[in-house]
Amino acid sequence: MDRIARGDRLTPEEIHDLATTPDILSLGMLADTLRRRLRDRRVTFLRVAEFAFDRPDVAGVPAAAREVRLTGSPADIESAVAAIEKTKSISGDRTVAGFSWVDVDRWAAAAPLRQVLTRLKNAGLDAIAELPLDHVGDPGFAAMSAKDAGFRQLRLTIGKAPADERTALLIAASALQDVHGIVQSINPLPMSLSAFRPTTGYEDVKMVALARLAAPNVPSIQVDWRRYGPKLAQVALTFGADDIDGVSPSDDAPEGRRRAPLPEIQRNVEAAGLLPVERDGWFNLL
Repeated sequence: MDRIARGDRLTPEEIHDLATTPDILSLGMLADTLRRRLRDRRVTFLRVAEFAFDRPDVAGVPAAAREVRLTGSPADIESAVAAIEKTKSISGDRTVAGFSWVDVDRWAAAAPLRQVLTRLKNAGLDAIAELPLDHVGDPGFAAMSAKDAGFRQLRLTIGKAPADERTALLIAASALQDVHGIVQSINPLPMSLSAFRPTTGYEDVKMVALARLAAPNVPSIQVDWRRYGPKLAQVALTFGADDIDGVSPSDDAPEGRRRAPLPEIQRNVEAAGLLPVERDGWFNLL
């Protein structure tokens, strides 16, 4: 605790040792101390409008959205570029993100990776939505290529690696940031949930804490509001997370004003004793 409080980085060996501890409360206290040293009480959140890539001509983007995100997996780069260009035309000044690095790798089988990334960037894509560390063969080459193509930030994720495999991935993410300096966030909870091996709340918050401790050089540890819900997100904030992704841009409140997306996210953050601050897709505070 003393070392973390004064800004020392833990070694990979120490992170692996902490991953084996059953004392989750002490682990959470370590991560929370580090998060508060880096962020004080501030927790950022992003309101995202999601559109399927093959239906980007929907009737407008919600006014409250700060990022437009394309979902789905286009078969080829031509389909991806067409979807990005159409989305950019309706997005205004919002960032446009989309797709997985797995898609980028697949498109790069037919053209050089640098060319694929440049086409995506020139079409108006501001960020690849996710780079799953457990599904990308060479994350270091991916980071270098993205940086060379003009992308300003990478959002690292976990596809579906079980908890006992994720600690090494988180340590690798920290090393990636040391070399390339382009990693903006890590979401340490799996993007694909297995019905045969579901995660538990214990595993989830422990992994959030390990992510914060393993990668103090990465600006944000993220949790996904849509995928994991408000209760886990709230607890994760006390275990080292500092950013909530995927908050609805809708202002509808069929269950009453207090259950509208914006008041709900603000109330959940404040209930954890923290300060909610909205951001845009570039992580600028609003």
